[in-house]
Amino acid sequence: MATRRRPIICAMSTPDYNALAQRIRKLADAAGFQRVGISGIELGEDEAHLLDWLQQGLYGSMEWMARHGTLRARPAELLPGTLRVISVGLDYGKDPDAAWANLRAHERAYVARYALGRDYHKLMRNRLQKLAEVVQAEIGPFGHRAFTDSAPVLERALARNAGLGWIGKHTCLIDKHGGSWFFLGELFVDIPLPIDPPASAHCGSCTRCIDVCPTGAITAPYRLDARRCISYLTIEHEGSIDEALRPLIGNRIYGCDDCQLVCPWNKFAKRSDEPDFRVRNNLDNASLTELFAWEEDEFLRRSEGSAIRRSGHERWLRNIAIALGNAPTTPAVLAALHSRRDHPSPIVREHVEWALAQHSAQNPTPQAAAP
Repeated sequence: MATRRRPIICAMSTPDYNALAQRIRKLADAAGFQRVGISGIELGEDEAHLLDWLQQGLYGSMEWMARHGTLRARPAELLPGTLRVISVGLDYGKDPDAAWANLRAHERAYVARYALGRDYHKLMRNRLQKLAEVVQAEIGPFGHRAFTDSAPVLERALARNAGLGWIGKHTCLIDKHGGSWFFLGELFVDIPLPIDPPASAHCGSCTRCIDVCPTGAITAPYRLDARRCISYLTIEHEGSIDEALRPLIGNRIYGCDDCQLVCPWNKFAKRSDEPDFRVRNNLDNASLTELFAWEEDEFLRRSEGSAIRRSGHERWLRNIAIALGNAPTTPAVLAALHSRRDHPSPIVREHVEWALAQHSAQNPTPQAAAP
């Protein structure tokens, strides 16, 4: 935290926190955020939901989720002195028609829309920090810290309490006026600002997100089993992927958007003109064979500043091998798979062999492939 001195908001004996809250909203808008709200730090019901989710082991191999435990739901323990949380949202909406088209083109790779451009974490954190610095320049030193998925924070619950949107049945945050295609960030502060009313839920009886999930990972409204979630499997999970789930992954090599693509509220989503979110490396139209040919040095070079680097080259190849196993049988697909049969990684080799077996089973006399 920057400092523990009481903020100097004005010369009056009683600081005008309402005026400051309005000023912060204007500054957030000027900083490029499309939504902003202020919440308190009480998350009792959300903590209970989190603990139940952890006790059921639904976090898979993400041990840090269990390790941090209740800290995630207690902002004042994460950052002592915190009184309020300023939540912000930054749109990254993409063309849903193009996304569906890519999912139907089984020879092409599907990358989650948020990961097509530069990694959003640094951009949002820098903007939040600059926002804090502008406020500090106007009112004097105050305690604060910016977060963008960079610490154990229940950001969706805080954003809901700040009025940015409600948590949908797919567990993503939904804004009635802007859908769910936006990033979240937080600024923890030690200023007793007035809080905003929380957002009310508007999912109603709709279950489209539950019904569309390829692997059935949304086991009930507001309940996600990460162990079946394609985003978790392709990004966070190390090692082998359950064979029963591999055919269901389709051509999704990094993340999954199906539950958001079917959400009717996303008809209100706004496309972003943020330069950092523009597609890089042709990832919205690249073929599986093209991406499978990236050696590690090329993967590292192309993924610099991108979210896809999180998977690492081994998981990148593992994921694409699965997608190639689900792709139509062509000489190019078979040749690509054969090119990785002797890869140093046993994980890559395992998934390559599975993919080749898929083609052999579907085509008893497959087309000739490269030796």
